[in-house]
Order: sequence, then C-alpha cells, then structure tokens
Amino acid sequence: MARNIQSLERAAAMLRLLAGGERRLGLSDIASTLGLAKGTAHGILRTLQQEGFVEQDETSGRYQLGAELLRLGNSYLDVHELRARALVWTDDLARSSGESVYLGVLHQQGVLIVHHVFRPDDSRQVLEVGAMHALHSTALGKVLSAYDPVAHSEVAEGARKVFTPRTVTGAEEFEDVLALTRARGWGSDVEETWEGVASVAAPIHDRRRLPVGAVAITGAVERVCGDGELRSELVAAVRDCARAVSRDLGASRF
Repeated sequence: MARNIQSLERAAAMLRLLAGGERRLGLSDIASTLGLAKGTAHGILRTLQQEGFVEQDETSGRYQLGAELLRLGNSYLDVHELRARALVWTDDLARSSGESVYLGVLHQQGVLIVHHVFRPDDSRQVLEVGAMHALHSTALGKVLSAYDPVAHSEVAEGARKVFTPRTVTGAEEFEDVLALTRARGWGSDVEETWEGVASVAAPIHDRRRLPVGAVAITGAVERVCGDGELRSELVAAVRDCARAVSRDLGASRF
C-alpha cells in the first residue's frame, strides 16, 4: 500500500482546523492543537500562505483561510451553475448577432472555454469546449484579467506570447489595455490572437460581485467590425448578455 505524504496530511489538517471553530488562530494554537513543533507548523503555514490558501492578519499575526481556497472550493459549483444559467442567454446572443458565442473562465494561466454556441449558419465549425485561450490577447482573457485579481497576477507574471503583429505584450501597454477595459466595461480583440478574427467580451459577476467568467462573440473582422471599429450593436448585445447571466447568478448591481 502506498504511504501517505505527511506534509500534505498536516497541511490538510491545518485547513480543516482553520475551517472550523474560531475565525482566526495563532501559530501556537495551531501547532499545539495538531501536535506539531512551531517551526514545522510555521513552514507549512508559510507555504499555504504563498499559494493563497491561508492569509495572515497583519495586526494580530493570526491565520485564517485564504481567498484562493474559497475559489477552489466553489469552482466546480460556479462553473456548472454559470454554464446552466448562461444557456438561454448565449443561444439568444448567437441568434441575434449571427456569430459564435463563447463562455470562458480562468483556469491556470489561461481561459478555459466551458460553453460554445456555434454561429447560426451552415458553415463547418469545430466545438471549442475544453480549449484553452490566452489571457493577454483574447477579449475573454482581457476581461478576466481586468476584473479578477488572480487572473491579473497570472497574466502579469507570465510570458505574453506574440500571436500577430497586433498582440500587446509590453507590461505598461497591457496595463493600459486593462484600465480601458475596466473603464468601458468590455474587452476586445481585433486580430491580436488570430488574423482576420475579432472578438468582444464582457464580465459575468455572481451574487458576491465576484467575476466568475466572461462571455464573448467571435467572428470575421469584416462582420464584427465596421469602419475600423467594433460594431456598437454587438458590443451592446454582449454586455446585455453578461448582465442577464449575472442577474440570474444573483448579482444585483453592475
């Protein structure tokens, strides 16, 4: 029989301890409760803190569960609820816009496509569910990076690959793109990931006002853009879809 990894068992025990009882616990309390030396307990807590699973109060020095653990704990439910709530609205968006519609969430260092509605015509299309798209160049990725601090950290610390001559890779320039995305409430990708393809996306929030995903339409530049700009009616349609899904998820303000 394979042996369990002791450090992982201890880390799991710490997380369970922090999940019950008092909201915050000190190092001595954690170490004594679990029967660990302070040095051992501190090393595990420091690692958990670096990964975002544990947070330390600056004033008291006590520890509590971190936001990343909450994100992981809710991810399965969030993704399935998000997809279920978005089905009708994304179908309507594809029908009204005449373009493909994608629903994406943050996954590792990219955007995971969790739902894809085909463009409503007779053209041959490939289902993209399960595909990973770039955070820094796609409209979905820019929206997630602009509104989700974890996504922002991923894209800021990672390599930004050049896909086309239009791809934004400079750190300051990319931060300007994210600021613009937040200011107008939607993100765009005009031939930054694939030449000849344009996309517009908007964020979806849940009842806690947390960004849980983004929705986008994607199509040929000549259809999605007009006179060198994204068509305003498509931008409005995507934003309306995102608001509708957010409302269905319990978000009360936009």
